[in-house]
This record gives sequence, structure tokens and C-alpha cells, in this order.
Amino acid sequence: MPSKEAVLQQVIESGALPTLSTVASKLIDITGKEETTIYDITKLIAQDVSLSTKVLKVVNSSFYNFPNEVGTIQQAVAILGTNAVRSLVLSFSFLNMERPRFGAGFDYEQFWEHSLAAAVASKLIMAQVSDGDPEEVFTVSLLQNLGKLILASTFAEKYDQILQAANGSEALLLELEEQQLGANHAYIGCEAAKHWMFPESLAIPILYHHDPSAARKLSPEMQTNLRVVHLAGLLANIMYSGHPIEYHGPFRERAQKMFGLKAAAIDEILRKANVEVAQAAEYFGLKIDGTASIPELLQEANIKLSLLNMSYEQMNRELVQAKLTLEKLTGELEEKNRYLEGIANLDGLTEIYNHRYFQEFLDKEISRSQRRETELSLVLADIDYFKKFNDFHGHQAGDHVLREVAALCGSLIREYDLLARYGGEEFVFVLPETDPQEALVVAEKIRAAIEQQHFEYQGEDCRVTMSFGVAGFLQADKSINKTELIERADKALYSAKKKGRNRVEEYVEKSGWFSRSK
Repeated sequence: MPSKEAVLQQVIESGALPTLSTVASKLIDITGKEETTIYDITKLIAQDVSLSTKVLKVVNSSFYNFPNEVGTIQQAVAILGTNAVRSLVLSFSFLNMERPRFGAGFDYEQFWEHSLAAAVASKLIMAQVSDGDPEEVFTVSLLQNLGKLILASTFAEKYDQILQAANGSEALLLELEEQQLGANHAYIGCEAAKHWMFPESLAIPILYHHDPSAARKLSPEMQTNLRVVHLAGLLANIMYSGHPIEYHGPFRERAQKMFGLKAAAIDEILRKANVEVAQAAEYFGLKIDGTASIPELLQEANIKLSLLNMSYEQMNRELVQAKLTLEKLTGELEEKNRYLEGIANLDGLTEIYNHRYFQEFLDKEISRSQRRETELSLVLADIDYFKKFNDFHGHQAGDHVLREVAALCGSLIREYDLLARYGGEEFVFVLPETDPQEALVVAEKIRAAIEQQHFEYQGEDCRVTMSFGVAGFLQADKSINKTELIERADKALYSAKKKGRNRVEEYVEKSGWFSRSK
């Protein structure tokens, strides 16, 4: 039996390894660099008109549910952020890849339906368990089983036999791949990701997605992502393996064990899955037949099992009881949904408003500013060198500092101002009825307070600084829209970082950069 390294070499030499599009390959490279700007990403994606059109179609769909239409790639990058745009580009790159050759036993269309179901499931799960980046788990979940496609293309006839013998069992499939080929699809998929120069945050979860407990020394964030990807794979198997009951129990048990999810939250994920998958397939250009809901799949599977040992009268009683149970479950879900709607606008870690609520709030404040002819200022803030802080102090200390920074910032603004978590270590302030000069004063006050604050964690003195970018929505310049206002604040923030960090910069259209340092 050849070594797994020899199997990988055979895969590479066979030409079965998919080729990334030029844009996707370059995007992976530049998004790993701190100096990359919105303009760099926009310029790269705009080179491919077809891809740009597809990205804008998804951005303007209910997949993201933005209140206003996004008209350009530059706007999309500014609003969504780097990871989300990278996720979309990679998704289109793989979902529209050249169809490889494989055996008659491999269902290519269902493979991508299954993969997209896992990707969609990962976002549903992530929304329930963490405030982390759902775009990374979407990408990993979409590609977690790409090794199957590669092996099916390299060893067509033999892999057909392996799939038939496995009969929908992932555990048996991994075992047969190891025995008959010398390497399993998780290893091949991970190595393919490394070949494409994917960051570790995307490659490592592919290797361990079947068994998160086998992964060692991962950061808390990557551990969370890995577990979400694992659960997403189980949920996709409920929908597409042909054996929903086999995966339903483990999904519920592990969701509860890994994240402490309650039954109502798990039921909510299962209830939404098929609808979300169908919508996502339309946005990404996949044609799929209507998929039954997971409760329907489970009910049908249970009925088939029951028919083996059940009389007609017994079957009717069970069906009536199942219907009553489902009706009761529906009522419980409606009650839980009402509760969830109340907390949907908050960031889970910092307990301040989240990015989605910020976008809605800014829309309303801009409209109000136009009606009442008042000023409005936007401030973007970023904790300086936060990645190095996490590397030195640990992610638990980093999370503590994020919460403390949020609390301190919130105490320094007015009740009708808005503080929200923009993403990662970035925060955003919306200051109604405030001109840029007044906003500079507010930003400088917050900057100084952060610089002087001692954020103690487990007896250790943790110090951080922040950089600020200020942009104004002025009466003399009402032609700009929300996206342009965000971009101006982002440019000012970038200038603050470039000039040494721990400072405040204002964007001024005619005069260039107005510096307001400490």
C-alpha cells in the first residue's frame, strides 16, 4: 500500500487537482497581507466582469439582506469586508470549475449540492454559537469534502467501488479510502488547500473536520470554527446521505456537548436548513430539485423503519402522535423566535450592537440628517497591533480586552450615539448632530482614555492603543451615500495607521488629510 504522500503525488501528476481561477489565486495572496486596501481588492475582482456580476447578485440577495442596493464591487468590499468577499470569490471559483472526469458512481451535481448544504448549515450554526467570522466556516464547509472529488477523478473505477461499499457511511468511507488507496479524502483536501496557498485557518479544519478531537494546539477561534464545520457536515449528511437517522442523533448530541445548544436552537437550525440551501443554490447558479425539510426526512425515515414491525393501526397512532409532536414543536419554536429577535442586534462577545444593526442604524440616521438638515459624523476605530497582542497574551485575554474596550467606549459617548462592533478588533461610532470638528474631540477623548487604561487580566496588566478615522456627512456635501461615508472613514483610519497608529485622522475632501494626533 503506497504512503499518503505517494498518493498525493499521484493525484498531482494525474492533473486531477482543480485549478483556481487567476482572480481567486491572487485574492488569497493579497488578503493575507496587512497593507492590502479596499482599492486593491476591488481592482483585482473588477478584472473579471462575469465574476463581478455574480458577486453583486449575491450581495444584493436575501443571502445578506442589506436594506439598500450595492451597486459596485468597491461598495461590496467596504460593506462586507475582506473575508466575505474572499468567500464569495472562492465559492464561485469552485462551483463553476471545469467538470472533471470521474466514474459512473460519483454524482457530481449532488456532490456540490451536499457541499453547499454544509456551507449554508455552517452559517446557521455559527449564528447560534459564536460571534466569529461566518465567512471562514462557509468556505471550509463548502470545501471540506473536496478530497472526494479529487480521489474520484484520480481513481475513477476504484473509487466507485469504495463509494458503493461505504453506502453513505462517512466513517466506513474514510476507512475504505485508507485501506484501498492509502490516503483519505480529508488529507487530500487539506493538502490541496495548502497547494493553493490557503491560510491555515482554511486548510487545517478540512483535515480534521470528521474528528475535531484529533486536532491539537489550535487557537480557541480555530477550535470553534472546526467544530462548526464538523456539525455542518453532519447536518448535510442528514439531508443527502440517504440515512438521516444515522446522523441526526450525533448532530444533536454533539451540538449540545460542543456548544451547549438547547433543543429549541437545534430545532431552529434543522427547520431552516432546506429553505436556506435552496435559496443559496439559486444565488450561486446551482439547479437543485426541491429538498424536503429535515423534520420531513426524519419522519419519512422513521415511518419506513416502523413499517417493518408495525400494524396498520399502530402506524396510524404513531403518525398522529408525530403530527401532534411537530405541532407542539412549532409552537415552542415560535416562542423562542420571539426571544431571539430581541437579542439578534447584539454582538455576542462585547454585548454592544453588531455590524448588521449598525448598517440599519446608519441608513436611518443619514435619512434623518437629510430631513432635518443636521450634521452627522462617523468614526471607525481599530485596536493597534491586536494580532500581536493575541499572540503574546492569548485569545482569552484578547476577548477580555475587547469587552473592556467596548464598555469604556460606551461610557464616553451620549445615549443617542451608536457604538457597534464593526468586525474583529474594529469598532464604529455613529454620532448624530455632530460635525467633524466635534467628532475629532470625541475620538481624541476616547483615544486618550484607551491609552491610559489598564486592562487587568488574571493579574496581568494589559495595555492597548487605538487608531481612529473620522468622516462627516455635511450639509454642504449631501451627494455622498452611506457606502462612501464608510469608505471615507476607512481611508482616514488607514491614514492614522500609516502615520504611526494611536492617533486620530479626519478625511477632508478638498484639503487632503487633517491630522489630529495625541
